[in-house]
Amino acid sequence: MRLIPHSRGGMLWRFALAGVLIVGFAASTTAVAGLLQVRQITKYLDVTPAFKASTSVTVPNPGSAQTILLIGSDHRAGTPFRDVNTDTMMLVRMDPSSSTINLLSVPRDLKVTIPEGGALVTNKLNAAYFYGGPGLLIKILQQQVFPGLKVNHVIDVGFGGFVKMINAIGCVYTDVDHRYYNNTAVTDYSSIDLQGGYQKLCGTDALSFVRFRHTDTDIVRNARQQDFIRWAKSQFTQSQIINDRNALLKILGENATTDHNLHTTDGLINLFDLAAFSAGGTIKQIPFPALLLPCAPLSPTASSTLQQTPCYVGATSAQAEAAAFHAFMTPTVGHPAPAGAPATSTRAGGKSGGGGGGATAGLSADVGDGEGQAHVLGKIGMPIYFPKLIESGSSYCSDSTSLCPVEQGATGAAYPRAYLLHDRQGVAHYAYRMTLEINPVLGQYYGVQGTTWLNPPILSSPTQTKMVNGKQLLLYANGGKLSLVAWRTPQAVYWISNTLTEDIPNRQLVEIAASFMKAG
Repeated sequence: MRLIPHSRGGMLWRFALAGVLIVGFAASTTAVAGLLQVRQITKYLDVTPAFKASTSVTVPNPGSAQTILLIGSDHRAGTPFRDVNTDTMMLVRMDPSSSTINLLSVPRDLKVTIPEGGALVTNKLNAAYFYGGPGLLIKILQQQVFPGLKVNHVIDVGFGGFVKMINAIGCVYTDVDHRYYNNTAVTDYSSIDLQGGYQKLCGTDALSFVRFRHTDTDIVRNARQQDFIRWAKSQFTQSQIINDRNALLKILGENATTDHNLHTTDGLINLFDLAAFSAGGTIKQIPFPALLLPCAPLSPTASSTLQQTPCYVGATSAQAEAAAFHAFMTPTVGHPAPAGAPATSTRAGGKSGGGGGGATAGLSADVGDGEGQAHVLGKIGMPIYFPKLIESGSSYCSDSTSLCPVEQGATGAAYPRAYLLHDRQGVAHYAYRMTLEINPVLGQYYGVQGTTWLNPPILSSPTQTKMVNGKQLLLYANGGKLSLVAWRTPQAVYWISNTLTEDIPNRQLVEIAASFMKAG
């Protein structure tokens, strides 16, 4: 068996999903203006030849829901698929009867069997593209992962235009969960140097954030990239994108390969009409029920590091896999589920949020570390708040301890962090970030953020408000799970961010936010 090597080039394609959807929204307004404009759009896409016709792609009926398979690769038109590295695959569901655009990332390391040399061989899902292009990839998804899946369009986005695309829309404000640092010369992984905290990411910094996997699993990277897409879509209006549609369409056409139907007038009008219906929809992330699997049976004397090193990703069960696909295909009626309801999911080794008096099960009283973090920050031009309750088993990251170590060569203080946050007009606002870790091996970091920027984009559209302990909390949900809980004062705004994989149950995240107290 031959496993496909990791690409040092990195797959930056996921942000291009936001580009594809946003450009689709803009193009839909052009499409209704007349056939001539639609043909102009096809000229942009025709810069890169279409995939060869495949029976795996189902041409959709006009006005019906559509499923798009987004592939991230370094494929170039005319080159064999065996010369291609493919990192991750994402399914996108747009339904005119749904209030959300559903996303389901399928792990690139998913364990499947692939026809190779006349035999079925165990391999990773991304190898299907390597051996048979999008046609084989879709067949494997249909036969071994999601029976009943029908793919209406395939879009393979190369990473060459990523920096151009993100800079063209004015960058993206991003809630960076922890300190990211890697020196390529030392580790042979792609370089990255980002501090934690809410900040604007442009070009190469955004590229580094989206592609990072050096100390993460495939599952964590999928979650990070879906968050980035959600932040990108929420920060820009249709009118903003329409103004730049020609530049964006040009970038997309130069860096994406699509199925043949999207090179036809009818195919474009069909997709763009659907995109127009979906323009106001929020992004709903459907998690894949992933389970990390070892490469092979290991000797009992193998090191603990090797014992914990995952090689494949599997599903927790066939039933959970089917449930994820059902959730992906099901339209959301009205608004997403209320965010404030008690969580029903649990994280590995943890308990679901409970009721009753006192603190919710799964939380512990902070014994002074939050106050200590505030002392390290000192006077920073704004009041500092920290939570009295934290997730049980979690700890504050600190430069003065061995917790959350940063790789050798990194400069500057990482934990906690005080900094200036600039808005889109260039005005500087005070900000600070405290980071807590639950399990860094699983990429489980959550954060305390404060800033004097009273209206940052991340707080623009709360799912729900809730009064707890005298605080008017702003709740932000993603598919029913809370990703963030915030509250305002006259001088500043504060929030607690969930982990990338949303491991903290809803009720616990609310109680953590409600427990914030002023330092000093």
